[in-house]
Amino acid sequence: MDKWKLTEMTARRLAERADGGKPADDEVGRVGRIVDTLFGTVEHAGTIAETLRAQETVTLGSFGSFHVADGTATFRPGKALTEYLRHGTG
Repeated sequence: MDKWKLTEMTARRLAERADGGKPADDEVGRVGRIVDTLFGTVEHAGTIAETLRAQETVTLGSFGSFHVADGTATFRPGKALTEYLRHGTG
């Protein structure tokens, strides 16, 4: 899945949860800016990268956490993500 598909799918799910409708074009754009801000672009590091560079861990609840190990960014999946992938619940 590329960034555009992730952005569009996230905006669609957000709209469905909010009012059951389809996302407006500006909503897709807002979600795209949030994704860019969180994960970064070629020109600008995202908040996750900035946090890791400061030697801090980014924990996203039961989804998992990003941390630095030996100078490399590492992701450790959380319990809920692991269980979902193993058993397909949810």
